[in-house]
Formats: sequence, structure tokens, C-alpha cells
Amino acid sequence: MRGSARMSADDVSRSRASGAPVALRPCHVVRPDAGPARAAVLILHGGTVDSKDPLRPWNVARARMRPFVRSVTRALPDGNAFVGQVRYRYRGWNGVDADPVADVLRALDELAALVGEVPVVLVGHSMGGRAALRAAAVPQVRAVVALAPWCPEGEPVAHLRGKRVIVLHGDRDRVTDPAESFALVRRAAEAGSSANAVRVEGGDHAMLRRAGTWHRATGATVADLVTRIGAGLDPLPAERPGGEPGVL
Repeated sequence: MRGSARMSADDVSRSRASGAPVALRPCHVVRPDAGPARAAVLILHGGTVDSKDPLRPWNVARARMRPFVRSVTRALPDGNAFVGQVRYRYRGWNGVDADPVADVLRALDELAALVGEVPVVLVGHSMGGRAALRAAAVPQVRAVVALAPWCPEGEPVAHLRGKRVIVLHGDRDRVTDPAESFALVRRAAEAGSSANAVRVEGGDHAMLRRAGTWHRATGATVADLVTRIGAGLDPLPAERPGGEPGVL
């Protein structure tokens, strides 16, 4: 994917007033009878560079994330976490409109109304990874797990200071560039984020090659993050802050 959209961290809060319809579609509440949520996970699917076509229920990019919803749900250690999936209004990023970012921000507002101001982990694939990284400017977002994200040169990173950022990218991806993802991780670390990257050997953009590895790694990573932030602890520090990516 290629694009030239720009949106500073200062613009993020203004997107809340965009008038977008409710974007959060709850997928699962983990053992809701176990007590109030101490943390939440929102899962964001991919899309395309430019399209104002409305998102359809059978959207392939959205369906691709259902196994990740299940993997994250199974991996969570207790019932005090909410898991939901965000539904966008449109298929595309759409330049300076950055439509998925506005949808994620409204989803965060809806989430707060549902479960309170709990810390949040965002998990996003492709365009959803870009949206998750942008939406991390919101205070309740404590960590981002970006899967094969779209990270064009010049993406803002200053707002990631103090956030935990983990990027997984396959080395056979022909849609988004792993080199751009790893460059963003380095810049985020320089800006004060606890950021690192993992290269999935043989992994493609659709995450179909080595699918089990993608699912297990995402579930385990999110479970570790939720356990710590749900207990009021800082997210786990980066293993290789700003350095070479790890390998799966």
C-alpha cells in the first residue's frame, strides 16, 4: 500500500467530533460474570488506500481477523478483559480524511461508555495497524500490536512516547513493506516508545502462510500486555528497543 496522508497527534482528538456512526462492534466479552473489566483489547482489520465504499458484512479483510479474535480471547488469562472488533464506515484510508482513525476514536469512546476508562491494547492488521498506531495518541491506549502494518515514510511517532509498540511483519509480504515497519519501530524507539519488531519468516501479508504462528504469537503477546496493564503495571519493555527485529 502506498499513500501520502498526514495527520499529527494534535489532530487525533479533533477527529472525535467527526459525526461518524458507532464503530465498535463487540465480538466477545471474556467471562463477563467474573467482574468488571480491568483492560480491553480492540482488534482492527485492514482495508485499502482509497475507497468511500461502505464496508459490507462479508468484507474479507474483516473476516480475516476473526481467528485473531479467537486466539486473543483464548490466550487471556482471566475474565477481566473485554475483547471487541472495530467496524469501519468505509473500506479506505482516504488520504487526509484518515477515516479508520476517526472510527477507532469513536470506538474508544463507545468502549469507555461500555466498560469505563480502562487501559486498552489495540491490535491492527495492515491499514488497521496504521490506524492503531495513530490512535495510540489517546491516553487510554497503552499498547499497540501491529500485524503487517502499513507504515509509509513520514508517519508520526512522537505521540508513541511512553507507549508499548510491537510490530510483526512477514518477510514475504508484497503488499506492505516490512522495511518501512521496522524503520517506524526504530523511530518510535528514538521518540521514547518501548518499541520492537519481529520478522515472521515466510509470512505473507494475508497471514495465511504460517497462520498458526501469527495467531499464537499475537495471542501470547496480547495476553502478556493485558496481564500487566490490568494489574496496574507498565507493559513489558521491548526486548530489542530500536535494534534488529527478532525472528519467528
